[in-house]
Amino acid sequence: MSQKLEYKKLERIIKGFANHRRLQILELLYNEPELSVQEISEKLKSEFKNISAHISKMAIAGLLVKRSDSKSIRHKLTKRGIIILKFVRILE
Repeated sequence: MSQKLEYKKLERIIKGFANHRRLQILELLYNEPELSVQEISEKLKSEFKNISAHISKMAIAGLLVKRSDSKSIRHKLTKRGIIILKFVRILE
């Protein structure tokens, strides 16, 4: 893979967490895995539509995975998501 493609991949990952709301979602899902978009939006007191958009970008970046149960889609952090959260905590 060329170096340019590697930078593009890194950019996508960084954009996946480069937002205060996405960082809150990372923290929440670390502490409470398997939440739905509705549950996340209620806990963070943010609109469903906004949370859904953030989650989509985070999934594209490989920070979380979606799992369907019979009633809703559940979300949890990937290994990459956990590593990113630990990295961000170091920066604090």
